[in-house]
Amino acid sequence: MRNSGATIGRRPAEPGELDLGMHELRAVAGYAAACARTALALFERERPDDERPRAAIDAAQAFADGAARSKVLRDAAWAAQRAAQEARDAGLAAASDAARAALAAAGAAFLHPLAKATQVKHILGAAAHAARAFELAEGDDPAIGASHIAQARALAPPVVVDVLRRYPAAPSGGGRAGALLRELDAALRR
Repeated sequence: MRNSGATIGRRPAEPGELDLGMHELRAVAGYAAACARTALALFERERPDDERPRAAIDAAQAFADGAARSKVLRDAAWAAQRAAQEARDAGLAAASDAARAALAAAGAAFLHPLAKATQVKHILGAAAHAARAFELAEGDDPAIGASHIAQARALAPPVVVDVLRRYPAAPSGGGRAGALLRELDAALRR
C-alpha cells in the first residue's frame, strides 16, 4: 500500500475499479468506528465481560488514526462477529446488532475499490446496525432508528460522502438493517 493520498493496491485502477486513497479509507473507518461506538453501551450492558466489540471498534479507530491494516484488525472483526452470534443465540437482539455494528466498523478498513453496490455496506454498515440496535432496545420502534440514521448522516464527514457517491446505491436485502442502510445511503447522496 502507498502513503496517504495514494491509490490502494499495487497497480493502477482498472475498469470497474475506483481510485480510492488511503486517507479516504481511513476516513471511512473512522466514521464507521464513531457510528458503532454509539451503540457499544447497548452490548456492554447485556454482556459486560465480553470485550470483543469494543476491541473491534478500537482496532477500526486505530486504523483510522494511522495503524496498519493488519491481521489484528481482521481478527477483531471476526471476534465481533462471534460476539454478535452469541448475543443473538442468547436472545439479546439489540446487543447482537450493536456487536454487528462493531464488526462493520472493523470491516470498513477492508472497503474494496470495486464499483459494486455491496461495498456500500463497508461504508454504512456500522451506522445501520447501530441504528437497528437502538430500535430493538426501544421496543423495535422505527422512529428511534430513523433518529439514529439522521445522527449518522450529520456525523458523516465530506470525504466519506464523496467516497460513498463513487459507489452504486446500496443493494436490496438485509432485513431492517438493510433498509436503514438504504435510508442513510439515500440521505447522504442528496
